[in-house]
Amino acid sequence: MQIESLKVFCDLAETASFTKAAQINGVTQSAVSQQISALENRFQAKFIERSKKKFTLTKEGETLYKSSKQIVQSYDELRHRIQEIQNVVTGTIKVVTIYSIGLHELPPFLKKYLKKHPTVNVSVEYRRATQLYDDIITGIADIGLVAYPQKDPRLQVTSLDEDLLVLICHPKHELAQKSKVKLSEINMQKFIAFEPDIPTRRAIDKILRDRNIEVEHSMEFDNIETVKRAVEINAGISIVPRSPVIQEVAKKTISMVEIEDEKFYRPLAAVHKKTKVLSPAMKEFLSLLKKG
Repeated sequence: MQIESLKVFCDLAETASFTKAAQINGVTQSAVSQQISALENRFQAKFIERSKKKFTLTKEGETLYKSSKQIVQSYDELRHRIQEIQNVVTGTIKVVTIYSIGLHELPPFLKKYLKKHPTVNVSVEYRRATQLYDDIITGIADIGLVAYPQKDPRLQVTSLDEDLLVLICHPKHELAQKSKVKLSEINMQKFIAFEPDIPTRRAIDKILRDRNIEVEHSMEFDNIETVKRAVEINAGISIVPRSPVIQEVAKKTISMVEIEDEKFYRPLAAVHKKTKVLSPAMKEFLSLLKKG
C-alpha cells in the first residue's frame, strides 16, 4: 500500500467525485477506481457506499479517511521539511487565477520566480472567481489569485497589492477630454460591465448605488479583455482596474480618466486551503507575490 493511494482516497472523500479526484492526482477515473478497490481488498472492507446515487462513505470509509488524512499530511510535512533542510526548492505549483491578474499582474512575478527557481514547474489556469474558489477548496489547485477575496474559514488569505479603479472610454468620447471625472457625470451613460457574479462588478455596483448613480448596462462580459474591446469600439464607458488598461492607453485606443469623487481600489490576494501543507516552492512563490 502506497501513500499515493491514501491521498487519492482522501481526495475522493473530500470532493465526492471520481472525476475531481482523478484531476487532482493527474490520473484517470479508472485508476482512481482501481486504487480504491485495492484498498478495499487489502483491508477486506467497503469504504464507499456504491448502492446509492449520492456519494457516501461507510463507517469503515470514514475511519480510513480520518487516519489517512493524518498520514498524508504528516508525509507532506516530512517531505517539505527535508527539502527546507537541504535548501531545495523544486516541485509543481498549480495556480488558478482570474483573467486580469493572470494576464497583467502575474507575468513579471512568474518570470522572476522561474529565473530564480528553474526546476519548479508552475502551471497557470484561468478561472471565473466562483470556479477558482472551488478548485482551491477541493484541492485541484494549490494557490488562487483573486480580487476582493472572500471570507471563508477554510481559506488562508495573503493580501497582495491594490489596483486603482479608473474610468475608461473611447478617445472620441466626451469624457476623454477630461483628466478627472465626477461619478455624477456618468449617470445614464451606456456602460460596459462585468457579469453580475464577478466580485469587481459587485464592488462597482455598490460604489454607484451608494451615490445614487444609474448607468445603462449595454454589455456584460466575464473578463477584462472583452470589456476593453467593447470600449475600443465605442460601445460604452466602463470602470476597471488601472493595470490591465495601461497598454491600450499607451496606444491611444482607450482613454483613461481618474475618478474625482475619491480613490477606489481593488484589493488583490492569494488564497490557499488552510489545511494544505505548503512546499518550500509554494512558500517562496507566495513570498515573492507578497513583496510586490
